[in-house]
Amino acid sequence: MARKKSRMSTEVSTGSMADIAFLLLIFFLVTTTIASDKGILNILPPKQDPNVPPPDIKKNERNIFNILVNANDQLLVEGEYLDNTESLSDDVKAFILNFGIPDSEYAELYNGLPATLKAKSNKDPSSSDHPGEAVVSIKTNRGTSYERYLEVLDQVKRAYFEIYAERVGITADQYRALTGKSASEKDLQDRGKEGIPMAISIAEPDKIGS
Repeated sequence: MARKKSRMSTEVSTGSMADIAFLLLIFFLVTTTIASDKGILNILPPKQDPNVPPPDIKKNERNIFNILVNANDQLLVEGEYLDNTESLSDDVKAFILNFGIPDSEYAELYNGLPATLKAKSNKDPSSSDHPGEAVVSIKTNRGTSYERYLEVLDQVKRAYFEIYAERVGITADQYRALTGKSASEKDLQDRGKEGIPMAISIAEPDKIGS
């Protein structure tokens, strides 16, 4: 009597497919880097007590470097029209390092600056008295693009970082990369900023514009 040939099963076993899928999911979760947008790293002032009136701060106009950006992304810097931001960081540096009317403390700071930074000082009595008094004011419009605002803010910060970096003998990119986690990095940061605070005022935008 002829034997019946056993038929090979054509079904694929799916018993372990769920386990394999789960392992692949864990693998991709562990190995994939997810980019995160950290936004603008600015330290905001503490919330003002509504029951306490704001302090009356009197600032001489010559110690304020005014940057206005309208709804068309056009710049008015110290009353002069600029069609781009290429020279903005150099203008800000000249303002910060003006040393128009320095007191004894800032006269000493000036004497301790590298020659390259001293060369940027105009000592114009109509401009900032010294870096401790200098404030850079940025005011935008409701219609100002976010890209233009960030471009202006970055150029202003660049001016400060270039000053700090030049004081300690490194590049601006190297100074920006300092984390301050080690004693040597913290020392570089402190020596760069000493006597020259990053004073940037972000004014409330005008309501004109879309």
